[in-house]
Amino acid sequence: MSEMRANILGVGVDAVTMDDVIAHITRWIAENQSGFICVTSAHGIIECQGDPHLRAIHDRAALVVPDGMPIVLMARWLGHPQTTQVYGPALMQRLSELSVERGYRQFYYGGAPGVADALRERLMRTLPGLKVVGTLTPPFRPMTRDEDAAAVKLINACQPDILWVGLSTPKQEFWMDAHLGRLEVPVMIGVGAAFDFLSGTKPLPPAWIRRTPLQWLWRLASEPRRLWRRYIRIVPSFLWKAGLQLVYARWGARWPARKPLR
Repeated sequence: MSEMRANILGVGVDAVTMDDVIAHITRWIAENQSGFICVTSAHGIIECQGDPHLRAIHDRAALVVPDGMPIVLMARWLGHPQTTQVYGPALMQRLSELSVERGYRQFYYGGAPGVADALRERLMRTLPGLKVVGTLTPPFRPMTRDEDAAAVKLINACQPDILWVGLSTPKQEFWMDAHLGRLEVPVMIGVGAAFDFLSGTKPLPPAWIRRTPLQWLWRLASEPRRLWRRYIRIVPSFLWKAGLQLVYARWGARWPARKPLR
């Protein structure tokens, strides 16, 4: 594993700050590189535990950034004190503001019907000069080969610099990995619920909540019927396994990985 990646339950998470991530993205755009960013919370880490394919996708990502404070704290406790939160909606807001200055072109892929368009309208209204070159909301079902080919053709024709993907974890990670090399875009970023939050479709968690490890509790209270099954599985599992890893670390042992991280 790279020295700048923290091994969190066998998943490599980049020990970065928001400024680091912005610097990487601006360089990729300038050099016309191609890669994707996983914005990862405890949800993504736990999903990787039972899915080697998803874990391999995180290994292949250009960056895996810590979306939630539990991941930030784990990285710090494991010897990466420089790590700060790279919250998906905040990253999208910061990059959108920078895009106005530098002329970066955005494309929004994902969200529920109407959400990507609402996101475009709101951000273009609050950030005059923002270039949003297209939106596309895929069907909830798997796309046919022809539908997928048409989506790729549309995105490439729009020539975005940044492709924002709001499909939720782990669907967005699978999608970005599967389309790497087919899409002519310097960077894809999977930001999940950021589409809902920044479009105003759902309320953004208060800043003080986002700075704590309890953001999941706020989201659960906001959408209990949709999220209770997710969190009743993820929270106990993450707490137990993270606790075990910290015990390993306390005694100088490395958390076992099924295969080497990059």
